[in-house]
Amino acid sequence: CPETYRRNATRRWVLSLQNKELFPVVTIIIMEAFINKMRRLKGVRKQLIVEEAWKALSSANMAEYLKYMYKTVRKYFGEAIVVTQEVDDIIASPIVKEAIINNSDCKILLDQRKYMNKFDSIQALLGLTDKEKGQILSINQANNPGRLYKEVWFGLGGVQSAVYATEVSAEEYATYTTEESEKLEVFNKTAELGGNYELAVKQIAEAKRRKENKY
Repeated sequence: CPETYRRNATRRWVLSLQNKELFPVVTIIIMEAFINKMRRLKGVRKQLIVEEAWKALSSANMAEYLKYMYKTVRKYFGEAIVVTQEVDDIIASPIVKEAIINNSDCKILLDQRKYMNKFDSIQALLGLTDKEKGQILSINQANNPGRLYKEVWFGLGGVQSAVYATEVSAEEYATYTTEESEKLEVFNKTAELGGNYELAVKQIAEAKRRKENKY
């Protein structure tokens, strides 16, 4: 719904750290903007989500800021979230390692098979039990071949943990895929339809379903 999207957009800021020249400036904007909102908006849930956290952690100022946020944000009805493909991104930053891990009640891990041989150190760092370790290393090991889904592990403060399957619709998959060939298919279809991205996604998803139903 366009109206819902507009309402959400006014409440959500997306700031990019891609440009190396503007990195210091954008870093300052992020720090100032969120601190102002955190302190000013009373009774409103605030979230600071840092995607590809290694980029932010490469800046000493931003690393110190994240350390401060993890220790402070909950007092203002807020939460800080870092997303990274490598656990080493957090481990390698002594400034934030303890702050992030010690103040993260919820931990979410994807497939960790590539760390199988050194998972003991990750287990110790994250404070995981042997049961939780077993759950994590079981991810995507016995998936149903007839369905397209990935498994993910959720751990809640050492009290509860489980592995869940995440399965999205064909439309969602086409919208968010990061596979270059699949992205190109969407872009080419969008161009073919005069720039109508939504219709392109719908047609690609429908074609995929028809193909699957043949077998």
